Amino acid sequence: MIRDAIRLPIRTAGFVGLTFSMYGALEVDLAVAGPNADRMGLLSKWVERYGRGLLGLYGVDVLGGGPHLGEGRRYPGRDARGHGRVFVMNHRSGLDVPITLAYVDSAIVSRADLARWPVIGMAARRAGTLFVDRTDKHSGAAVLATMCGALASGRGVMIYPEGTTYDGDELRPFRPGAFRAAQRTGAEIVPIGIAYEGDATAFGDESFPQHMARVSRARRTRVGLVAGDPIVPSGSLEATRDATFAAIEALIGRARARVTGFRGT
Repeated sequence: MIRDAIRLPIRTAGFVGLTFSMYGALEVDLAVAGPNADRMGLLSKWVERYGRGLLGLYGVDVLGGGPHLGEGRRYPGRDARGHGRVFVMNHRSGLDVPITLAYVDSAIVSRADLARWPVIGMAARRAGTLFVDRTDKHSGAAVLATMCGALASGRGVMIYPEGTTYDGDELRPFRPGAFRAAQRTGAEIVPIGIAYEGDATAFGDESFPQHMARVSRARRTRVGLVAGDPIVPSGSLEATRDATFAAIEALIGRARARVTGFRGT
């Protein structure tokens, strides 16, 4: 249909405009606030606005569940002790990123080449994304140290531990980075499950521009997003990883139920 075809250029232009306008507004806000302002707090505020703006632009309806998300609120990045939280979520779509920006107060750990992408790379760097080259063991060690520093300073960190996107609800094996960071810092782990309605948003065997072009043509996209109870690391890294894996498997089922049980126009 013609309407489906024109959504791509409209949303692409909207993405560029929203990115640069939000970037400019953040810099103005930081400049006006002065050197003694809570700069991380201001950055967090604008990142949330940017994420919610992107979801509105792309017609994404988030059906939240669990602590904070069930009330439509952003999950705080720090716990009652003032320590940063490790957020762990399955990874299914390019839309996972704006959903995370909007609903989870955290820095995202992402692939290194994203930093060099036009517009997206600029936005990711300004949002405080932590970049890792999974082919370089030195890069992984450096990101782990940065993650631990962020957690110790009270900043949340989001990790997609499967390492890449997959189609469907099946959960793949987890990489150990999130659990090493949690064990080293004593940070609690917040498991989150995500499930999309249909398969149009799945990011599989295609380039990122092809994926986003397909996503951009959709009129509306519904997604279930459910947070579980925090997990305190105890015992071995493997035991903590297995407990988190089981929790996210259950949360994906709850997220799927929210999508399939949706009744609306």
